[in-house]
Amino acid sequence: MKLMGSMLFHRYKRAVVGLVALAIIAGAGYALYAYLASPGKYATPEEASSVSVRFEMEAYDAIQKNYWNKLTDAQLAQLFTLSAEKAANATGLAPAADRASTAKMLAAAFATATSSSARANLALDTLAVALYNLAPAGRDQLFTNQETTALRQEVSNVHPSVSLYGDLGIATGSSPAQVSAAAAAKEKALAASTSPAAAAALAQVAYAKQVLTNPETKSLYDQAGIEPTVFSHIIGHTLYLDLSQIAPTTLQEFGYAVDQASTTPGLDSMIIDLRGNIGGDLAFTQNFLGLFIGNDQYAFDLYHQGDYQVQRTVQPQFPELARYKDIAILVDGMTQSTAELTTAAFLRYHLATAVGTTTRGWGTVENTYPLSTALLGKTYTLLLVNSLTLRPDNQPIQGRGVDPNVDTSKALWQAKLSNYFRSASLIAALKQTAVQPPLR
Repeated sequence: MKLMGSMLFHRYKRAVVGLVALAIIAGAGYALYAYLASPGKYATPEEASSVSVRFEMEAYDAIQKNYWNKLTDAQLAQLFTLSAEKAANATGLAPAADRASTAKMLAAAFATATSSSARANLALDTLAVALYNLAPAGRDQLFTNQETTALRQEVSNVHPSVSLYGDLGIATGSSPAQVSAAAAAKEKALAASTSPAAAAALAQVAYAKQVLTNPETKSLYDQAGIEPTVFSHIIGHTLYLDLSQIAPTTLQEFGYAVDQASTTPGLDSMIIDLRGNIGGDLAFTQNFLGLFIGNDQYAFDLYHQGDYQVQRTVQPQFPELARYKDIAILVDGMTQSTAELTTAAFLRYHLATAVGTTTRGWGTVENTYPLSTALLGKTYTLLLVNSLTLRPDNQPIQGRGVDPNVDTSKALWQAKLSNYFRSASLIAALKQTAVQPPLR
């Protein structure tokens, strides 16, 4: 086994937003470790005498139980041995072959540190290297509780450091009329300038006005600080819906947009724009697909440690969707994780045709697993790839992506649209939108 680079802990304190799923797991695996770690019941003497070794072995157990690939003790022992050598910039550690010898090896490696804080930092660095080198490289990480909270907020599309009301210079909770008045004043003040900063400020003012004058999006923002993720437009007889991100409110926003369009006569087709969508909660696909095919239907498989785990839909059909006979999904190289899985599920059922370019190939499900052992006065959480997702051909999405039916990077792609769609409105709308930025 060859480790990739000199990867120390501080280099991995970045938030990963390309998650297929985010869930705090406190099930059997965690309970088992809590028992082993109780006073007098440590699994090895080294764990009883060293908090750094105890921290490392708790992570060892969590990886063995929860990581997507089934790793033997010998494989994990080799990973941690090489990681300790890399983190300590040392060679010659006694090779470990199982869990007990891994604890001995780590105790010997950490004994070279000159202080308890140095031992703790070496343990953090060792684990960071080990996590980085789990395949796919760089996907598994270690977070502090603060970073876990920030990650959860990012996945939920909540940005505490940003205030749309502040962008307009008004109090939080101001009425739509006050929002409109403040936006008009801001636009007037910025209109005279042609600088890039003024243009960006104008765009932000327009966005804040759009969110805070719409009763639905204003309510979501006022209650939970959640910004909208679904933007709707009507193009001819086609309902265009840009899903910019998958957040806890996306399904609700989608339903609201479809319901609002129900009074528009003649709509017969739909565009679901997933370009640039970095994904989110895995349950979205099960819920979203259910709106089209009904509850308790096959949705997709998850691959975990040699097993295929069937996931089923969990929503009844939404009657308002029956009018949309032609559906296109727009994808690109930044469509990833749950957005890719959703595309694959729709293609498997022939519910939609994908138009665009091959998706990113980020086909992993990451879950979070809290560690009970604290180091340097902090507690930590593992972000582990728990499962792999699959394409319609049952090949992993990871590293491959999902291929579109109509590839817009190819010549004469527009001529191929009529091979897949009957709606003249949808074909015209795709020609207008498929190679332009998403409509917001």
